[in-house]
Amino acid sequence: MKVIMVMFDSLNRHYLSPYGCEWTHTPNFRRLAEKTIRFDTSYVCSMPCIPARRDLHTGRPNFLHRGWGPMEPFDESMPRILKENGVYSHLITDHYHYFEDGGANYHTKYSSYEAFRGQEGDPWVGQVRNPEIPADAAGRHGLNGYGPARQDWINRQHMTEEAAQPQSGVFQAALDFIDRNKGEDNWFLQIETFDPHEPFFSLPQYKDLFFEPHYRDYDGPHFDWPNYEMVQGRHKLAEHSRYEYASLLAMCDAKLGAIIDKMDAENLWENTMLVVWTDHGFLLGEHDWWSKIMMPWWEETARTPFFVWDPRVGKQGESRQSLVQPSIDLAPTILGFFDQEIPSSMTGHDLRPIMETDTPVRESAIFGTFGKQVNVTDGRYVYMRAQQERLSKITEYTLMPAHMRTPFGCDSFSKERMSLAEPFDFMKGCQVMQIDCTGMGWSDEASWGRDTQTCETVLYDLQTDPEQEAAIQDAAIELKMKQNLTAEMETCDAPRDQYSRLGLNAPASAH
Repeated sequence: MKVIMVMFDSLNRHYLSPYGCEWTHTPNFRRLAEKTIRFDTSYVCSMPCIPARRDLHTGRPNFLHRGWGPMEPFDESMPRILKENGVYSHLITDHYHYFEDGGANYHTKYSSYEAFRGQEGDPWVGQVRNPEIPADAAGRHGLNGYGPARQDWINRQHMTEEAAQPQSGVFQAALDFIDRNKGEDNWFLQIETFDPHEPFFSLPQYKDLFFEPHYRDYDGPHFDWPNYEMVQGRHKLAEHSRYEYASLLAMCDAKLGAIIDKMDAENLWENTMLVVWTDHGFLLGEHDWWSKIMMPWWEETARTPFFVWDPRVGKQGESRQSLVQPSIDLAPTILGFFDQEIPSSMTGHDLRPIMETDTPVRESAIFGTFGKQVNVTDGRYVYMRAQQERLSKITEYTLMPAHMRTPFGCDSFSKERMSLAEPFDFMKGCQVMQIDCTGMGWSDEASWGRDTQTCETVLYDLQTDPEQEAAIQDAAIELKMKQNLTAEMETCDAPRDQYSRLGLNAPASAH
C-alpha cells in the first residue's frame, strides 16, 4: 500500500470549480473531485503554516500551548512512526519556513527529503546590488530596504522559465520518485508546495488564461503581494489580486494534473491513497481584508478544500458532509491505512468511517492561532471566543523556544519570565519551560483595533449567513457552543491560563 499526499499552501476553496467557482481555471481539481471523495465541512486547526504542520505530524491541536515553532522532543510524528515501522516516508517541498529557526526539525522526521529554493523571501540567491523594482510596485513589493520583498525580486530574476520555479521542481521530483518506486510497496510521499501562497508570482502563460476578462484592460500598479491589512476602498486592487491569485492557482492546477495523469498511467489507484489538502485559505478582499492572521478566521480562511481517494473504500465522485479537520485527522488516517498503532496522544480521528458512510467522528472542532480568538464549530455554527480581559502577556509551554525566524530573546529566560511547568498529558513526563511572552506580534489582540469584530466574541449561523456578514445573538446556542469549546479544550489538555483569558471555567484536571 502507498500514500501520495499533495499539500498546497493558502488554497481557497471558493476559487475551485468542485466547490462552485466558475471563473477560475481549475479543470484538474474538477478531475480530482471525480476520482476522490470531496469533503464539504473541512476546517483548519492550528494556524498558520508551521503550527498546521505540527498538527499534521502529531495528530493533535498545538495552538493553545505554543505559537509557531519546531517539533518538540516529546512530539509524536506520523512520518517518523512510519519510518520506524517499515514504511518509507519522503518529503518533497519548497516551503522554506522548514529551514528557518521555527521549523528546523520537521524534515528530519522523514526517511528522506528534497527541498527546492526560491519561494517568497527565501534567502536563496546572494546579490549585494539592489534589484530593479518597478516604480509602481504596490503592496509588499512597495516596501523599501532589505527584507523578504527585496529578496523576492532577486529570486524572480532566476525564474523566467516555468521549469525554474520551485513548484515545478517539487512536482517533477515527485514524478521522479513515483517512477523510481512505483513497483515498491509501503511508502508515503508528501508533495508540498508553498503555492498559491503569496506573492502570487506566475508566468505569462497562466496570466493569459485571464487576459480578456482582466489583464487586457488593467492599468494599475504591479500588485501581486498584498500586505496583511484592510482593503479600505481599494476595490480595483482587490479585484486585481484575485486575478493574480487565480493565475498562480492555474499553475497549481496544472501540476496537480500531472500527478493524476501519473496515477492513471501507472494504475496506482488500485493500491494508493491520494490526499489533496491545504493548511488554510486566504482573503482577497472578502470582509474588506487581505491575507490571514490579523483578522478572525472567517470561512474563507478556516474552511478548506479536502479530497481523498482510499482504495480500501473505493468511493469516488461523492461528497461528505461530516465535520473533519485534515491537519489533525490525517495522521491517524494514514497510520490506520498502513495498519500502524495510533498513539494515544493523537486527538484526531481516522476518517475511514466518514469515507465509507459519512458517519461522523466528532461533534465539534476547535481552531485558531496562539493568543487570539479560540474558535469552535459544529459545522453549522461558528463561535469565536475572544480574550475577556486585556492581558499584557500569555504563556507558552515549550522546550524548543523559537519564533518563525529567530530564537526567543534572552530576556524570555529571566527568572521573572521563565519557570518550569509540570508535564501536560501528551508530554511523556517532560517538564517544559513556561515562558511569559510579551510583544506577541500576530497574536497581539491590542493591535486589532481597526475592526471591532476582531477582538469580540461572536457567533455565526452558517446556514442562514454563509458569508458571515452579521453575528447572531442567541444565548442558548452560545451556551452550547461554549460547552463544545470547553470540551475540546479539555480533550487537548489546554493550559489553565487559556481558560482564564477566555473567561471559561477550567476543569479540575487543568494546570
